[in-house]
Amino acid sequence: MSKLMILAITAGGWLMSCSSDTAGPSHVTAAAIVADHSAVASFDDIPAEVISQIKADYHIFYGHTSHGSQVVTGKNMLAAEDSFYDFGGFTEYGDDLGTQGDTSWVPITRQRLDQPGNNYNMVMWSWCTGQSDNTEAGVNIYLQAMSQLEQDYPNVTFVYMTGHLDGGGTSGTLYLRNNQVRQYCRDNDKVLFDFADIESYDPSGTYYPDETDACGWCTTWCGTHDCPTCGSCAHSHCFNCYQKGKAWWWMMARVAGWNGSTGVLGEVEGTLPVSATLAANYPNPFNPTTTIAYSLPRASAVTLEIVNVAGQRVRRLVSGLQSSGEHAVVWDGADESGSVVASGVYLYRLATEVGSVTRKMLLLK
Repeated sequence: MSKLMILAITAGGWLMSCSSDTAGPSHVTAAAIVADHSAVASFDDIPAEVISQIKADYHIFYGHTSHGSQVVTGKNMLAAEDSFYDFGGFTEYGDDLGTQGDTSWVPITRQRLDQPGNNYNMVMWSWCTGQSDNTEAGVNIYLQAMSQLEQDYPNVTFVYMTGHLDGGGTSGTLYLRNNQVRQYCRDNDKVLFDFADIESYDPSGTYYPDETDACGWCTTWCGTHDCPTCGSCAHSHCFNCYQKGKAWWWMMARVAGWNGSTGVLGEVEGTLPVSATLAANYPNPFNPTTTIAYSLPRASAVTLEIVNVAGQRVRRLVSGLQSSGEHAVVWDGADESGSVVASGVYLYRLATEVGSVTRKMLLLK
């Protein structure tokens, strides 16, 4: 049996996780995970044990055409450099997200996820040229379709994407539609592979807003730096694929529970930075009430919430400035409207300005 990883990520990047036995990894993302150009630089920080866990736990259905293959090419380039990064958990499908409200990819996704014996726990779909002439309404249809899939398959992580660069710059349709996707993902705590952003910056951080998918800066950069080679990177330079491969591994590590710095995966200890602590609720299992206790080393702005395993907020118990010391809150098993919730596993999450931590509890009736 593998672990159910419950993630809590703050804007500053602090992440902790808790786990319980389940049939495969499932994820509650408490803040957006955005794999952009900054993720590339963090690739070398990913601990080996996190890579090993990803290889053991993840089975990915990836729909893409030529541009989307850049992610796979980059992943394979890293594996060619070091076989430790060889990942066999991809099932590729030859189609993409289309444009202007095309949802033909949705029944394909459902058919694959509904197959008997299916073990997919992540789904990715890429754009080809679809974002370059997309509309606001077309992107909204895409976002709504992804949201519905997330609701229908709560144990699967769905990865959102932006479309590849087309030379249109910051005034072009692509830029507007990509920003629409980015804003939605940040506002709604999604996992985003920011395809366009990765190819918009060279490793020194120079921004190329008018670049195309050919990645002209890649040619310039590799003219004065050692760059890896590949047989072919669809529509682009091998270094562009290589960067995307690194960003993909970073994204996978964050989804799997890596906090971005210490490499910790596994059981939560209930400790936030500067020694703020979240105790195990008591009783657990419980019916009808349980007490949640926590300690603050100094006065802090605090949020304490109950969420379900799909990541939806059930009840906000605390929100505001609290004094240092011991605190305790009773949850009566009711949601925001006062209705008693169903039996099952729920998560309670304590967040301060320096981090957050999540624990699980079981309501039995």
